[in-house]
Amino acid sequence: MPSLNDALIHVQQQIHIAAKKHGRPEEDIHLLAVSKTQPAETIAAAFALGQTAFGENYLQEAREKQEALAHLPIEWHFIGPIQSNKTREIAEHFSWVHSVDRLKIVTRLSQQRPVHLPPLNICLQVNIDDETSKSGVALRELEQLAIATTQLPNLKLRGLMAIPKKATDITQQRAAFATLARSLKQLSSIALLDTLSMGMSNDMEAAIAEGATIVRVGSAIFGARKSQ
Repeated sequence: MPSLNDALIHVQQQIHIAAKKHGRPEEDIHLLAVSKTQPAETIAAAFALGQTAFGENYLQEAREKQEALAHLPIEWHFIGPIQSNKTREIAEHFSWVHSVDRLKIVTRLSQQRPVHLPPLNICLQVNIDDETSKSGVALRELEQLAIATTQLPNLKLRGLMAIPKKATDITQQRAAFATLARSLKQLSSIALLDTLSMGMSNDMEAAIAEGATIVRVGSAIFGARKSQ
């Protein structure tokens, strides 16, 4: 198992290589370290190495880490499924939410975002492959949800997020990400959107090739996840 420092350097090198290969400015691609199941001490160590943005899937676990690391200016992203009874804490304690997929959730986030905080950055999660087992708004309903989101106060719609079906072939991986990129472009008349949250440890190059601006990487940084 490489050290945390070596792992972070390796992932950054992968981003650099993919960006150069596919003609992307490297500065347009941001690394979100997916830190679910990782202890606060590991997050603090990654922060000390220069990683400032962390993504969490489980609210209770995230809140414990946020309290332990309140002295650090970490940018916290919520990337997991959202239950309606959890929206207040998410609205109060995160800078970004990547996993909004229905009007009820985005409305509650708007209502519950403290007015003294900057607008909450929102990515709409798209069920890109129309899988019944996955969260996400259907492509046919995306425009309606995007329009509704832009009309709510205390939020800023930034873009889209997706978790496509697993594929080992880069051509298949790119096809799914290209669909999300086209969807973002189709929403350009609704709002000025700048974010494609897509790509993880095993499909990061394909995502970067198709325009990812945030790649969500966990195991390549922290190693295989411990059981939750």
